[in-house]
Amino acid sequence: MVEKRRVVVTGMGIVSSLGLDTASFWLNMISGKCGIKPVVDIDVSECKTPYGGVVNTDQLTEALAAVAVRPFERTVDMATLATHQALLQAGLIVPGQEYENQDVAVVLGSAVGPTHAVYASHKAFHEKGRRGVRPTTVPRCMANVLSSQMSIRFKLTGSNYVMVSACASSTLAIGNAFRMVQDGYTEKALCGGTDAIFDPASFAAWNNLGVMSKNPDPEKACRPFAADRDGCVLGEGSGALLVESLESAEARGAKVLVELLGYGESSDSTHITTPSSEGQAKAIQMALDNAGLKPEDVGFINGHGTATRANDSCECKSVRQVFGGHADKVLMASNKSFFGHMLGASGVAEVIVTALGLAAGKVPPNRNLDNPDPECDLNFVGPEAMNISSPIAMKNSFGFGGNNAVLILKNG
Repeated sequence: MVEKRRVVVTGMGIVSSLGLDTASFWLNMISGKCGIKPVVDIDVSECKTPYGGVVNTDQLTEALAAVAVRPFERTVDMATLATHQALLQAGLIVPGQEYENQDVAVVLGSAVGPTHAVYASHKAFHEKGRRGVRPTTVPRCMANVLSSQMSIRFKLTGSNYVMVSACASSTLAIGNAFRMVQDGYTEKALCGGTDAIFDPASFAAWNNLGVMSKNPDPEKACRPFAADRDGCVLGEGSGALLVESLESAEARGAKVLVELLGYGESSDSTHITTPSSEGQAKAIQMALDNAGLKPEDVGFINGHGTATRANDSCECKSVRQVFGGHADKVLMASNKSFFGHMLGASGVAEVIVTALGLAAGKVPPNRNLDNPDPECDLNFVGPEAMNISSPIAMKNSFGFGGNNAVLILKNG
């Protein structure tokens, strides 16, 4: 049997409504700032929820120009910027130097793919018929454009593909990249996720689904684990990690940001939108077993916490099912009240929050948790950032379709 290799993260990148780099992203989070604002790029006058965690388009364009990237498609553009940051921090690219082929795999997650390109192509067909459809429609709209563009632009010659598992997509992508490195299938992998949901059709679909908050105050609308929560708030963005074996990182002299200790995944196999505590608990237990840990070893849980009625109470039940009495001691939080639910990109964004928190010995507050739901009877982080002493944390991601993914991280 081949010995399992230790897997570490040496690069991180983030694009979100709360910041277009990890430094500003973390500073805004730890300060309790909110990136959820009124949506202005599309007409939302008939929507019940007219706000979200939208990335500022002008700032995104400027950030792309700063790294010599021309806008292509919004979902891809955000992934490109996050990937550039991660590869730069990991030392795999150097400013001002041409990229060279590197044997790095690319595994990205996305819930809905390049929605802006898909919307534009459908709109053009509706308005002009076949003649309105551009020859570039297929390469712009295919789901794997997200990973293939990262491979092509940065000359990453390992395997590349996209994992589609709703809100668990990027956590699944990280988990599978972790396995690839751990089992020796690749030395390095670029992983994470990206989603851009603020095109008219996609946003209207979510608005009509009936799971979004109708609270009139954008900054108070997303209320994970609160008794008065009334739904999620959408966000967009991208996150990227460069994961590699510890041996590879040490040989390159790369700084280890965080270590990935374990990963678990499962399917509820019960309902397309209603979660199952049994399915979630299975993934949680699998991650702990994979890491060789007990619940008592975990000091912080970064929950999925969407602020929907069904999800939050189910997740708390799942945690208590596995953690038992330790559930009263381990700190728990949700980050979505800061930047919205980034769908397939939410997992990687929250992994980055977790990694930065472990490094700082501090976790961001639970915004808007003024009145916790009695059914969510866990030890939540308060309204201010809190210190943590444990070097180990867990990240949960649970998606529509019954997809569950859980990661265990350790401070590097």
